[in-house]
Amino acid sequence: MTQVLEARNIVLDYGERRVLRGVSLAVRPGEIVALIGANGAGKSSLLKTMAGLLSPTDGSVTLNGQRIERIERRRLCREIAYLPQDRAVHWPLSVRQLVALGRLPHRELVAGPTRADADAVQAAMAAMDIGNLAERPVFDLSGGERARVLLARAIAQQATFMIADEPSAGLDPAHELTLFARLACIAAEGRGIVIALHDLSLAARFCHRALLLRRGATLAEGEPGVVLTPSRLAEGFGIRAEVTEVDGRPIVVPLEPLC
Repeated sequence: MTQVLEARNIVLDYGERRVLRGVSLAVRPGEIVALIGANGAGKSSLLKTMAGLLSPTDGSVTLNGQRIERIERRRLCREIAYLPQDRAVHWPLSVRQLVALGRLPHRELVAGPTRADADAVQAAMAAMDIGNLAERPVFDLSGGERARVLLARAIAQQATFMIADEPSAGLDPAHELTLFARLACIAAEGRGIVIALHDLSLAARFCHRALLLRRGATLAEGEPGVVLTPSRLAEGFGIRAEVTEVDGRPIVVPLEPLC
């Protein structure tokens, strides 16, 4: 059976405010899906709902046909890795110790780390170019370095699906491109990724599909070339934009806000 993480007709209310209005999204291993939209469009709320952190007012989230609230928590954490937008760290850990937290769902409660755990941690740190930071306290890192460490923790989890909320925010261009190249490799290895993005050119270049939200509802979904058009960007973001190519790579150029 093909694995799938699917949100169906999600309605979500925060008190009396409706933030998602019947949104559906399915993610399968092997693909990267971009979740895009203006601030307040509902991107983070949808990601948290798909990760099982929020309960929808209506609709459902299923993993391989089973509602995620009925899945045992440790098993769910082996299937879904969630990287929040907030990069807060509350414990005085070294980089290696923090990345190793991604392995907890794979270990018995009283068992120590295995060779597989150590290998996964080392590979994740190498993927995010933080091996030289391994023994540094996390509290001593810059914002961009901490972002890469938390990404490494999610990679070390080796979950079937990764849900990431603006993981490239705060990264310099070189590490931003390295991140997306790594995400492309992860997807090619047979995992599914859904990622909230503000950089529309990265969405166009690296993602297989895009879901454009506007005021909590789906405005467009499909291949990036179908979703990222000047007319839809005008409607979804309130901007005039040009979609072009540089060296054969798609580029979205925001030109000015629409009055």
